[in-house]
This record gives sequence, structure tokens and C-alpha cells, in this order.
Amino acid sequence: MTTITEYRYTTEDVEYLRHGDKSLVARIFTPEGDGPFPAVVELHGGAWARGDRLQEKNRHEALAKAGIVVAALEFRQGREGAYPKGIADINYAVRWVKANAKKLKTRPEQVAISGQSSGGHLAMLVAMRPKDPRYTEIALPAGSPAVDATVRCVAMSWPVINPVGRYRHAKRAAAGADKPTWPLELISGQDAFWQNEANMTEGSPTLALERGEKLTLPPALWIQTRNDQAHDYHDQDSSYPGTEAPRFAEAYKKAGGEIDLVYYDVPARFTSIDPTSAASKDAFGRFVAFFQKHCR
Repeated sequence: MTTITEYRYTTEDVEYLRHGDKSLVARIFTPEGDGPFPAVVELHGGAWARGDRLQEKNRHEALAKAGIVVAALEFRQGREGAYPKGIADINYAVRWVKANAKKLKTRPEQVAISGQSSGGHLAMLVAMRPKDPRYTEIALPAGSPAVDATVRCVAMSWPVINPVGRYRHAKRAAAGADKPTWPLELISGQDAFWQNEANMTEGSPTLALERGEKLTLPPALWIQTRNDQAHDYHDQDSSYPGTEAPRFAEAYKKAGGEIDLVYYDVPARFTSIDPTSAASKDAFGRFVAFFQKHCR
């Protein structure tokens, strides 16, 4: 019988970067023991305009208990981090984790990235373009190891994988006969971070694949719920007949990448709403197994 170790862990808030008076903090979850452990840079959601490092603590705790170091980031959002400034913060953070790997009980070659909703989009975009000069413009301190922002793998929960598609989808929904309220906050958040549709189009992982860009394609995991109108809708501007998740997965595989798309028949944001549910435990287990497989 296999014995599963549940690790005790510590948490610490660490400033990883500063822009003038603005401190960017990472909450570090460190399993007890010698390591080295896999490490995951974690990105919260919030339509690129809200949220913080504490937002997905249920997932962070589940990973730490499984023996995985977690660096849950805060980064520039909204108008303070209009694209690509927030991406540059995250790219720096990946390099910062690698540069401090020994202190964090990991190794540079064991670092992955993950995120939920808009954070899932950011995770994939950073993973795809680890050496983009716009994203690498913030240098590590003098004397730091020569590391880049490539990651072993990327895991996403219902990512907003195509910002311009979601923006137009939300605008159509807001203008519809029923006039739901859910699109309004999403539209304002996207306006703040992206500023215009040209930036949303350029920063779309889906469209980057469909444009045939030369991209880095680490192994990927996508966790998705069905009937999620904010994340897995049909893009009316695309000829693809299905929804956004299989569209991206097919394009990723066609480009040579490996991706596992897993659907759950539960309410959206289920891991945040009820972390003790059977579905949440299964999803957390998939994340753990995915990181352990690719970050050894």
C-alpha cells in the first residue's frame, strides 16, 4: 500500500519587487523538510483588475500539504499595470524564484506556473513567451544567477484564454435583451488593464497560436466547468464550431504542445466555493499529480 505524506508547511509574505512606493508581495508556502520540492508561481484572477495573493488559499494550502512550494503573487493590475507591465512583474517573479531556489527549497528546473481565470491567462502567456523583451525588461539584482522565465509546466483553472474574444462576448451579453449584470465588471476590468482591443488581440494565447507565432509550449493542464459563460463560451468572431477550451486545446496540440483538458459538471469557481467537495478534492489532486510529474 502506498503511503501518502502530508507535509506541514510555513507561510511568509516576502517583497519580491518594488516600483517606487508600491511593494509587490508574494506569499510563500514552504513545506517542512529538506527538499528540494517542486515550486509553483501562482497567479490570482479578477479580470486583470482586482484580487490579491490570498484569493486562492485553498489551492495553495492543498499544494503545500502535498510537498509543493507555492509563491502566490501580487502584481500590477488595472491602470497601474496596463499591459504589458503586469506581465513583466510575473516574468520577473519566475526568475526571482529561480534565483532564490535554494532558499525556497526548490531548484530552478523545478519551477512551474499556474493561475485562475485572468490569472490562468497570465500564466499561459508568461509560459509561452518567457524571453519576450517586453516581459523581461525588469532586471534581477546585480550578481543574481543567469536564469530565464521558462517553466516546466503550466496549470490553469477556467482561464480567460482569449481576452479580446471574452471582451466582445461580454459586450454582446451586456447589450442583450436580458441585460445581465455579470459582464459589466469584466468589461471595466479589461478596459483598465488592456486599454484597447489591439492589445487584447496581441496578448491572446489562442490567437498567438492561430497566427502561427513561434512560442514555448510546456505541458499544460486546463480545469474547466461546463456551461461557464464567462470563460468557455463560443467566440462568434471565430470559425471554430466549439467553445474556447477545446478550441485552445486543439490549437495547442496542433502546434506541438501537450495539454490535458478536464471538465467538471459542477458550478463555476467550485474550488473556491467549496474546497471540501469531491470535485474540489479531485481537482486539487490533479494539480498535485501534474506538478509532481513535470517538476521532478
